[in-house]
Amino acid sequence: MDLTFDRMGTAIKLPSGQRNIYVGGNVVGRCPKQNMVLKADSLEYYGDEGRAFFIGNVDYTEPRLKLKADYLTYFQREERLLAFLNVDATLPSGSKLAGPNLEVFRAIPNVRKQHGSATGRPTITILEKDSTGKPQPPITVTGNTVWLEGDSTVASSGQVVVIGPELTASGDSIYLDGNTGLLRLMRTPRVLGTKGRPFTLVGETIDVLSKQRRLDRVLAKTNAQATSQELDLKSDTIDLRISDDVLQRAIAWGKSRARAVSPQRTLLADSIDVRMPGQRLREMHALRLAVAEGAPDSVRFHTLENDRLTGDTIVAYFDTTAAPVGDTTSKPRIRRLVSTGNATSLQHLPPRDTTLRAPAIVYVTGTAINVTFDSSAVQRVQVKNQELASGIYLEPAPDSTRARPGAANGSSPAPGTATPTAGSVPRSPIAPPPEVPTSTPTPAPTPGTSPGTSAPPAPAKRP
Repeated sequence: MDLTFDRMGTAIKLPSGQRNIYVGGNVVGRCPKQNMVLKADSLEYYGDEGRAFFIGNVDYTEPRLKLKADYLTYFQREERLLAFLNVDATLPSGSKLAGPNLEVFRAIPNVRKQHGSATGRPTITILEKDSTGKPQPPITVTGNTVWLEGDSTVASSGQVVVIGPELTASGDSIYLDGNTGLLRLMRTPRVLGTKGRPFTLVGETIDVLSKQRRLDRVLAKTNAQATSQELDLKSDTIDLRISDDVLQRAIAWGKSRARAVSPQRTLLADSIDVRMPGQRLREMHALRLAVAEGAPDSVRFHTLENDRLTGDTIVAYFDTTAAPVGDTTSKPRIRRLVSTGNATSLQHLPPRDTTLRAPAIVYVTGTAINVTFDSSAVQRVQVKNQELASGIYLEPAPDSTRARPGAANGSSPAPGTATPTAGSVPRSPIAPPPEVPTSTPTPAPTPGTSPGTSAPPAPAKRP
């Protein structure tokens, strides 16, 4: 290393023949062979150790690294740098590191790649370009300890926070490979989608995958849960598909089964596929031993049970056309439920006796059941393949200790029920319930009697 400086210092020759050198004033050290330049206010060089200590306003430049710091130690034989206090380092890709210290092992051909580490909770700003060379918004990584390998591989541990243009992530440890587009978060990780309608994803391990420098997929493994304004999804594994920086699809599966909770309905199955183009809920497909539940309209009765639809497969369709353009707060309403394969439907309805608070129950089975909704309330239950369908309608038993208004002849069904049609139950039983027996009619009074009294008995005829 060639040295230049403004003020003559001190050089002490050692028994080994090496020298300790102390100089100051615009110290510049150059290594033309490695294209390295080191600048500082002063320098202490220890010959036996091969160690140079640069003090004050340190500026280090080489092809693969540029950094500034208050102090820097260069271990010449190890090709190692140790910078501390107000460190600001820049990699060839443009990525930067800012923190209290940084240790760098320079690349040695056929021996090692350049790598480094930093402690004291540094922050790395990762700059990337797309396939056309256009710069992309930066990603920042902050953690207690950071490791660097090459230009694009970063690992960090200790309360790590990752902030990107589409999401914010946190966890105890992360690994980022810029070459493959993989960001892995471990130990209590959490991902928050910040673009469009926000969503939160948690699990024991979360992989964030990019394609062509754009966010493409987020995969949570073990005890995964994805929560958004429209949906709460739980399972062993959750796979979120992202396009144009917004969530488009969510897939959940695992041994513990998948559960999707929307504002009106709950779906349970071995796996669930949620279609949400433009991050608006449109369809939910529940596969294998699917169950859909929802709270009944209990204004006129009380029950702790839910309405239930089961089948091999259940598809829920939601109405997304009613929301105004640009509306990010309204929730889509359920429009239709379709169950196929060993389908059953359990529905609670207002009883015919309006004085009772217990619901009437309709239970039907068939190869396929179609449930339509109006304003999130069940409007019609249609059972297909009538030859293979069956059902039962149960009315609650009245209280025998008191009179039942409306039990006389001509009583009408409770408001909101309708006469069933073939193959359908529009908020009514699958088949008409037995009519309530009417009372014996009172004979009309005969002439000469007053209303409310009975006629005298007719004289008996003699044979």
